[in-house]
Amino acid sequence: MRDFFKTLTCAAALLATPALSQDTTETDSGLAMGTEDAQVGETYVRETFGDWALRCVRAPEDQPDPCQLYQLLNDDEGNPVAEMSIFPLPDGSNGQAAAGATIITPLETLLTEQLRLSVDSGAAKVYPFSWCSQVGCFARVGFTAEDVNAFKRGSAAKLVIVPVAAPDQKVGLGVSLKGFTAGYEALSSAATAPKPPAPETTE
Repeated sequence: MRDFFKTLTCAAALLATPALSQDTTETDSGLAMGTEDAQVGETYVRETFGDWALRCVRAPEDQPDPCQLYQLLNDDEGNPVAEMSIFPLPDGSNGQAAAGATIITPLETLLTEQLRLSVDSGAAKVYPFSWCSQVGCFARVGFTAEDVNAFKRGSAAKLVIVPVAAPDQKVGLGVSLKGFTAGYEALSSAATAPKPPAPETTE
């Protein structure tokens, strides 16, 4: 089973680290040294909320940067195994879905068993996988407003998948909900907020 956990480790580690971040380095004297601004198409972390990161992609000028609420899911030994990225949906654009999510699991996941996601002691919901690539297997799921509220009220969620090598076993991964409420509010605001104008330059 150890190989199952190792499959996504390298790929997840690469995806977990955005190319650039807006976090600013400070010296011992408290002086901000600044960082390079993200270029169009590059991913950066706008802000961190508990165990969630608000990851955005730099869009062209006068367009809002598309953002997702991201968490890397680790096994009991701290190895990255899966990823969850939550994104907002316009009202009424997807029926009952208030938000969507992309969940990536290892290639050795048994797709026919699908994945299960539960919050605290609540009943699990079952979601199908959509496709697999060299990175892993992808599930594109929708969350109702009630699902989102359950994440806000809950303390922890659990993602359960089944490995191909051991179809009689279930692998559970914890999903921390620490910081989810603040992160989701920031995500919703980022979806509608206009891009701040670039600072004027003087000669």
